[in-house]
Amino acid sequence: MGSRLMGVVREQVFAFMFGATMYADAFIAAFRIPNLLRDLFAEGALSTAFTTTFTKTWEKEGPDSAWHLARLVLSTLTLILGIICVVCIIFGPQVVDLTSSGWGLNQPETFALTVKMTRLLFPFILFVSLAAAVMGMLNARHIFGIPASASTIFNIVSVVSGFFFAHLFEPQENWFHPHFGKRAVFGWCFGVLLGGLAQLAIQLPSLWKLGFRFRWKLDFRDSALRTVLILMVPSAIAGSAVQVNVLVNGQFASYIGGHGPVSWLYYAFRLVQLPIGIFGVAIATVTLPAVARQHALDDLKAFGKTVEEALRFGFYLTLPASVGLAVIAQPVIQLIYEHGTFTAAATNQTALALQAYTIGLAGYSGIKILVPCFYAMQPPRFESREGDGFWSSFSHFIRNVVFFTPVRISLTGIALNLILCFILFFGFHLGHVGLACSTGFVAVLNFLQYVYAIQKKIDIGAAGDWLSFFVRITPATMACGLVVFIGDEWLLAHRTTHSLLGAAILFFNIGAAGLVYFGLTALLRVPESVELAAFIKRKLGATNANR
Repeated sequence: MGSRLMGVVREQVFAFMFGATMYADAFIAAFRIPNLLRDLFAEGALSTAFTTTFTKTWEKEGPDSAWHLARLVLSTLTLILGIICVVCIIFGPQVVDLTSSGWGLNQPETFALTVKMTRLLFPFILFVSLAAAVMGMLNARHIFGIPASASTIFNIVSVVSGFFFAHLFEPQENWFHPHFGKRAVFGWCFGVLLGGLAQLAIQLPSLWKLGFRFRWKLDFRDSALRTVLILMVPSAIAGSAVQVNVLVNGQFASYIGGHGPVSWLYYAFRLVQLPIGIFGVAIATVTLPAVARQHALDDLKAFGKTVEEALRFGFYLTLPASVGLAVIAQPVIQLIYEHGTFTAAATNQTALALQAYTIGLAGYSGIKILVPCFYAMQPPRFESREGDGFWSSFSHFIRNVVFFTPVRISLTGIALNLILCFILFFGFHLGHVGLACSTGFVAVLNFLQYVYAIQKKIDIGAAGDWLSFFVRITPATMACGLVVFIGDEWLLAHRTTHSLLGAAILFFNIGAAGLVYFGLTALLRVPESVELAAFIKRKLGATNANR
């Protein structure tokens, strides 16, 4: 939660400085690919593949073998990602053309600025990928606080140092009407790089205490390393659907005339990421080591129960969040972003995108929880087979890895999103709102496919139990949205959240809606609500006892 809230602060400061201008569009486009890789590595492929393999190695072969695997992974990552960074820096224009080709045709100045910033920002992926590997080791040893806080450190350092460098490169005379430009946005890029380095550094002392000592070691023949690398390919593809769809949206948005559409989508998606990160990613982070351990012990009943509880808790938290965000999108964006360079017109457009994105919020959170479970159930056919020739190994890889269930679902989602983008963007002329709708719809469809696939392998709860859960949680969710809507219409009418009173009313509305939701779910005996109430009571009791 601290990480995501500080992420909102980071975006808030960025919006204050650069708004929805050419400089904001260029930075967002330049940061898009490194940020995509960060999401796939830090919260996806590397974390999933490495944590699963590291946990199983520790359980079956002991700590020495697990630390040996860790050294191999860190050394291999440094080599491979270092090469990728150099190649992408050299071919910067081609990289930008893949993501924002529209600017090359109608906004050459924005295109050129994006190329320069892309070259500057690419080393960021090396820092955060190493941080993701360290996070996997710590999570596997049941240390969650420090690695979860690493993203908070990234946000704090990137904001402070980015603001410092931006002001150093381009000092402001009037802070009420700032005019940050080209030099300032390069200063912000330096801040982001320092933030990525800090995200890695903050975790190293905890890893040292566990007994890990790094030594450079490369051995591509090592079976455990090859398992990690093989698992990363389908995991990266499987976890990439929503992020690739966002990338596709940016490509379409670059063909919208004027400055701003790329920024509107970006700011809206970052707000959608807030509940996903607080709830979906947090639940998935804790679930993965548990299910990996249960599968290693061949306890499929406990495995299925863990997945069921994780999904139910995820829905319990994200469904009211999605309805609430859709209802109060305008005042929330006004409160967070509409300062400095960010205008009221940008607020209106960003609010429309946010409402469209909330369609897929619960589905995206569920994807975050389910995808790692497929890799905890790593089938024997994923293991490399000795004695096979190149073509035999390659065909084995294509059949059993590239066509692995999550990969097929992800590729289907990417194709469907591309089709929907063409229809909504060019057919119905819905602009950036149509692009956001497409991402939301595809997230829901992908999640339903994951549920259908995983229930063939494990029992994640009876249909009657799930029906009972949704029958009880739906009216509570609708009541939550209704309370926010009434508060917005009656109490916030003709007021802006720029004023202290307006902001207080918004927080009151959110708090009242949350209490109504919690009260109704407790009244309807939703198990998650009962357990949450008991948990809070135990914690308060422990705190009072300590006093």
